[in-house]
Amino acid sequence: MTLILGDTLIVATRNQGKVKEFAHAFAALGVEVKSMYDYPELPDVVEDGVTFAANAFKKAKAVGDALGLPVLADDSGLCVDALDGAPGVYSARYAGEHGADEDNNEKLIGELEQLRLGEDTEQPLLSPARFVCVLVLYDPVSGEKLEAEGHVEGWITSDPSGSGGFGYDPLFYLPSHEKTMAELSLEEKQLISHRGEALRKLVAYLQALS
Repeated sequence: MTLILGDTLIVATRNQGKVKEFAHAFAALGVEVKSMYDYPELPDVVEDGVTFAANAFKKAKAVGDALGLPVLADDSGLCVDALDGAPGVYSARYAGEHGADEDNNEKLIGELEQLRLGEDTEQPLLSPARFVCVLVLYDPVSGEKLEAEGHVEGWITSDPSGSGGFGYDPLFYLPSHEKTMAELSLEEKQLISHRGEALRKLVAYLQALS
Protein backbone atom coordinates (compact mmCIF):
# COMPACT_ATOMS: atom_id res chain seq x y z
CA MET A 1 0.00 0.00 0.00
CA THR A 2 1.55 3.28 -1.13
CA LEU A 3 -1.35 5.68 -0.68
CA ILE A 4 0.10 8.63 1.25
CA LEU A 5 -1.51 12.07 1.59
CA GLY A 6 0.18 15.35 0.88
CA ASP A 7 -0.76 18.49 2.80
CA THR A 8 -4.20 18.82 1.16
CA LEU A 9 -7.11 16.38 1.03
CA ILE A 10 -10.04 16.76 -1.34
CA VAL A 11 -13.39 15.54 -0.04
CA ALA A 12 -16.07 14.65 -2.58
CA THR A 13 -18.95 16.51 -0.97
CA ARG A 14 -20.75 19.84 -1.05
CA ASN A 15 -22.20 19.25 2.42
CA GLN A 16 -20.64 21.92 4.63
CA GLY A 17 -21.48 19.99 7.80
CA LYS A 18 -19.44 17.03 6.59
CA VAL A 19 -16.59 19.28 5.45
CA LYS A 20 -16.36 20.74 8.97
CA GLU A 21 -16.15 17.26 10.51
CA PHE A 22 -13.51 16.09 8.01
CA ALA A 23 -11.43 19.25 8.56
CA HIS A 24 -11.57 18.74 12.33
CA ALA A 25 -10.39 15.11 12.04
CA PHE A 26 -7.55 15.70 9.57
CA ALA A 27 -6.20 18.74 11.40
CA ALA A 28 -4.33 16.24 13.60
CA LEU A 29 -2.33 15.19 10.55
CA GLY A 30 -1.63 18.75 9.46
CA VAL A 31 -3.79 18.19 6.37
CA GLU A 32 -5.97 20.95 4.90
CA VAL A 33 -9.37 19.78 3.67
CA LYS A 34 -10.90 21.09 0.47
CA SER A 35 -14.28 20.14 -0.96
CA MET A 36 -16.19 20.23 -4.22
CA TYR A 37 -17.01 23.87 -3.41
CA ASP A 38 -13.37 24.57 -4.25
CA TYR A 39 -13.81 22.87 -7.64
CA PRO A 40 -17.14 24.22 -8.95
CA GLU A 41 -16.51 22.76 -12.39
CA LEU A 42 -16.94 19.24 -11.04
CA PRO A 43 -20.37 17.71 -11.72
CA ASP A 44 -22.37 15.96 -9.03
CA VAL A 45 -21.96 12.19 -8.95
CA VAL A 46 -25.14 10.13 -9.20
CA GLU A 47 -25.36 7.93 -6.10
CA ASP A 48 -27.07 4.88 -7.57
CA GLY A 49 -25.23 2.16 -5.66
CA VAL A 50 -27.15 -0.28 -3.48
CA THR A 51 -24.66 -0.09 -0.60
CA PHE A 52 -22.92 2.73 1.26
CA ALA A 53 -19.53 1.35 0.18
CA ALA A 54 -20.49 1.32 -3.51
CA ASN A 55 -21.67 4.93 -3.40
CA ALA A 56 -18.59 6.14 -1.51
CA PHE A 57 -16.20 4.45 -3.95
CA LYS A 58 -18.10 5.77 -6.97
CA LYS A 59 -17.83 9.36 -5.71
CA ALA A 60 -14.17 9.06 -4.73
CA LYS A 61 -13.20 7.51 -8.07
CA ALA A 62 -15.19 9.95 -10.21
CA VAL A 63 -13.74 13.04 -8.52
CA GLY A 64 -10.27 11.54 -8.14
CA ASP A 65 -10.09 10.59 -11.81
CA ALA A 66 -11.31 14.06 -12.83
CA LEU A 67 -8.68 15.86 -10.75
CA GLY A 68 -5.87 13.33 -10.86
CA LEU A 69 -5.54 13.61 -7.08
CA PRO A 70 -6.40 11.45 -4.04
CA VAL A 71 -10.00 12.02 -2.98
CA LEU A 72 -11.96 11.01 0.11
CA ALA A 73 -15.68 10.29 -0.19
CA ASP A 74 -18.24 9.03 2.24
CA ASP A 75 -21.69 7.63 2.03
CA SER A 76 -23.70 7.56 5.17
CA GLY A 77 -27.27 7.22 6.22
CA LEU A 78 -29.85 6.32 8.79
CA CYS A 79 -31.17 2.77 9.14
CA VAL A 80 -34.39 2.50 11.16
CA ASP A 81 -35.45 -0.89 12.51
CA ALA A 82 -39.19 -0.27 12.27
CA LEU A 83 -38.78 0.66 8.59
CA ASP A 84 -36.73 -2.45 7.75
CA GLY A 85 -33.53 -0.42 7.48
CA ALA A 86 -34.96 2.52 5.51
CA PRO A 87 -34.10 5.17 4.53
CA GLY A 88 -30.62 3.64 4.25
CA VAL A 89 -28.72 4.64 1.11
CA TYR A 90 -31.64 6.93 0.23
CA SER A 91 -31.32 8.97 3.44
CA ALA A 92 -30.33 12.24 1.75
CA ARG A 93 -33.17 12.04 -0.78
CA TYR A 94 -35.81 10.28 1.29
CA ALA A 95 -38.42 12.98 0.62
CA GLY A 96 -37.38 13.45 -3.00
CA GLU A 97 -34.32 13.91 -5.18
CA HIS A 98 -33.67 17.36 -3.76
CA GLY A 99 -35.28 16.85 -0.36
CA ALA A 100 -34.24 19.31 2.34
CA ASP A 101 -33.34 18.06 5.82
CA GLU A 102 -36.67 19.31 7.16
CA ASP A 103 -38.61 17.41 4.48
CA ASN A 104 -36.69 14.19 5.12
CA ASN A 105 -37.22 14.48 8.86
CA GLU A 106 -40.92 15.19 8.46
CA LYS A 107 -41.38 12.16 6.22
CA LEU A 108 -39.50 9.91 8.63
CA ILE A 109 -41.57 10.96 11.64
CA GLY A 110 -44.78 10.69 9.62
CA GLU A 111 -44.03 7.13 8.55
CA LEU A 112 -43.07 6.01 12.05
CA GLU A 113 -46.12 7.60 13.64
CA GLN A 114 -48.30 5.98 10.98
CA LEU A 115 -47.01 2.61 12.18
CA ARG A 116 -48.12 3.48 15.72
CA LEU A 117 -51.71 4.41 14.86
CA GLY A 118 -54.07 2.85 17.39
CA GLU A 119 -51.40 2.47 20.05
CA ASP A 120 -52.23 4.06 23.38
CA THR A 121 -48.84 5.67 24.05
CA GLU A 122 -47.22 9.06 24.22
CA GLN A 123 -43.73 7.56 24.18
CA PRO A 124 -41.53 9.93 22.13
CA LEU A 125 -39.03 7.21 21.24
CA LEU A 126 -40.33 5.68 18.05
CA SER A 127 -37.79 3.09 16.95
CA PRO A 128 -34.23 1.85 17.45
CA ALA A 129 -31.97 3.04 14.65
CA ARG A 130 -28.35 3.43 13.66
CA PHE A 131 -26.27 5.80 11.65
CA VAL A 132 -23.81 4.10 9.29
CA CYS A 133 -20.85 5.70 7.50
CA VAL A 134 -18.45 4.21 4.96
CA LEU A 135 -15.37 6.22 3.93
CA VAL A 136 -13.31 5.49 0.84
CA LEU A 137 -10.00 7.21 0.07
CA TYR A 138 -9.00 6.64 -3.56
CA ASP A 139 -5.72 7.41 -5.35
CA PRO A 140 -6.20 7.63 -9.14
CA VAL A 141 -2.44 7.34 -9.75
CA SER A 142 -1.94 3.98 -8.04
CA GLY A 143 -5.56 2.83 -8.25
CA GLU A 144 -5.41 1.98 -4.55
CA LYS A 145 -8.12 2.67 -2.02
CA LEU A 146 -8.60 2.64 1.73
CA GLU A 147 -11.99 1.93 3.28
CA ALA A 148 -13.27 2.46 6.81
CA GLU A 149 -16.71 2.01 8.37
CA GLY A 150 -18.35 3.34 11.50
CA HIS A 151 -21.76 3.23 13.13
CA VAL A 152 -23.61 4.49 16.19
CA GLU A 153 -26.78 3.13 17.80
CA GLY A 154 -29.65 5.24 19.05
CA TRP A 155 -33.39 5.90 18.80
CA ILE A 156 -35.57 8.04 16.59
CA THR A 157 -37.54 10.52 18.69
CA SER A 158 -40.68 12.40 17.76
CA ASP A 159 -39.36 15.41 19.72
CA PRO A 160 -36.53 16.89 17.63
CA SER A 161 -34.03 18.92 19.61
CA GLY A 162 -30.77 20.75 19.06
CA SER A 163 -29.39 23.19 16.52
CA GLY A 164 -26.05 21.53 15.82
CA GLY A 165 -25.29 18.90 13.23
CA PHE A 166 -27.36 18.36 10.13
CA GLY A 167 -29.65 15.83 8.47
CA TYR A 168 -31.44 13.57 10.93
CA ASP A 169 -29.28 14.64 13.90
CA PRO A 170 -32.15 16.46 15.73
CA LEU A 171 -34.18 13.23 15.67
CA PHE A 172 -31.42 10.82 16.65
CA TYR A 173 -31.57 10.35 20.42
CA LEU A 174 -28.60 8.88 22.30
CA PRO A 175 -29.75 7.27 25.60
CA SER A 176 -26.15 7.18 26.84
CA HIS A 177 -25.94 10.98 26.66
CA GLU A 178 -29.64 11.80 27.13
CA LYS A 179 -29.30 14.11 24.13
CA THR A 180 -29.93 14.07 20.44
CA MET A 181 -26.97 14.12 18.07
CA ALA A 182 -27.81 17.76 17.28
CA GLU A 183 -27.36 18.72 20.94
CA LEU A 184 -23.74 17.55 21.05
CA SER A 185 -20.74 19.78 20.51
CA LEU A 186 -18.59 19.01 17.48
CA GLU A 187 -15.97 17.46 19.76
CA GLU A 188 -18.57 15.25 21.50
CA LYS A 189 -20.06 14.22 18.19
CA GLN A 190 -16.68 13.27 16.74
CA LEU A 191 -16.07 10.97 19.70
CA ILE A 192 -19.22 8.88 19.25
CA SER A 193 -20.63 9.42 15.78
CA HIS A 194 -20.54 6.97 12.88
CA ARG A 195 -18.46 9.39 10.82
CA GLY A 196 -16.15 10.06 13.76
CA GLU A 197 -15.52 6.34 14.23
CA ALA A 198 -14.85 5.82 10.52
CA LEU A 199 -12.55 8.87 10.43
CA ARG A 200 -10.53 7.64 13.42
CA LYS A 201 -10.03 4.29 11.71
CA LEU A 202 -8.99 5.95 8.45
CA VAL A 203 -6.59 8.35 10.17
CA ALA A 204 -5.03 5.41 12.04
CA TYR A 205 -4.53 3.56 8.74
CA LEU A 206 -2.82 6.62 7.24
CA GLN A 207 -0.63 7.16 10.28
CA ALA A 208 0.48 3.52 10.07
CA LEU A 209 1.47 4.06 6.43
CA SER A 210 3.48 7.21 7.06
